[in-house]
Amino acid sequence: MALSTLSPPPLPPSFTIQSSSAANLLHPTASFPFRNNRLSTTTLTPTVEHKWKTQVSFFTDFLSNNKTKNAEAIKEELLEAIAPLDRGAEATPQDQQYIDQLARKLEAVNPTKEPLKSNLLNGKWELIYTTSQSILQTQRPKFLRSRTNYQAINADKLRAQNMESWPFFNQVTADLTPLNSKKVAVKFDFFKIGGLIPVKAPDRARGELEITYLDEELRVSRGDKGNLFILKMVDPSYRIPT
Repeated sequence: MALSTLSPPPLPPSFTIQSSSAANLLHPTASFPFRNNRLSTTTLTPTVEHKWKTQVSFFTDFLSNNKTKNAEAIKEELLEAIAPLDRGAEATPQDQQYIDQLARKLEAVNPTKEPLKSNLLNGKWELIYTTSQSILQTQRPKFLRSRTNYQAINADKLRAQNMESWPFFNQVTADLTPLNSKKVAVKFDFFKIGGLIPVKAPDRARGELEITYLDEELRVSRGDKGNLFILKMVDPSYRIPT
C-alpha cells in the first residue's frame, strides 16, 4: 500500500501582503504645491497614518475570511461530486477530470502551507476518493475488494501506516523522509498479511507523496505516479504502533 498509492506496489496562511508598495501605503506623504508660491511637503499626522493601517488590516482580514469561505464552498462541491462514485471505482474519465479540477481549486486556497510541520497532519485518515486502480482493486470482483482504506501519519515520528478493512485487513508501515515542507519520500518496511503476519517489504517498495491541501477535516495528496488521493480525518489521536 504505497503511501503514494495507498496500496503495496506490486504486493498488495493566512493572507499577507508582501509588497514594498503596500508598506509605503503605511507611511505616505501628501504634497501641497501652493503655499506662499513655494512647493512644500507635509507628512500625514499619526491619526491619518492609523487610518491607513486600519484600512489595510480590514482589507487583509476581509480577503482572509473570503478565502476561508471559498474553501468551504469548494469542499462542499467536491464532497458532493465524490459521494456517488464508490471512492472512485465508479468514476468515468469525465468524473475524474471534474474532481481533479475541483481539487486544484481547493489546493489553490490551501490554508496550511507547510503541512509536514502541522499537527493537523497527525492521526488516522479515511480514503474517500482516489484515481489509483491498485487501491480500488477494480480488477477484482466487488465482494473481494477492500471496503475501506485508512492511512495514518505521525509526522513527529516520520512514520506512516496504510490499512485495509474487510475482507483481507492487510497493512503496511513506512518510514518518511521529508523532501520539502509538503513532500515526502516513502520507504516501506513491513507488510502485515491479514493484519497479523509480518513480511519484510522489498527494497523497491518506495514512493513519494505530496500533501497539497490540509485542514482539520480534509487532506488532498498527490503521488509520484500521478494519482490523486482525497481523505477525511477520522481519528486525530491515533498513533502508529511501534
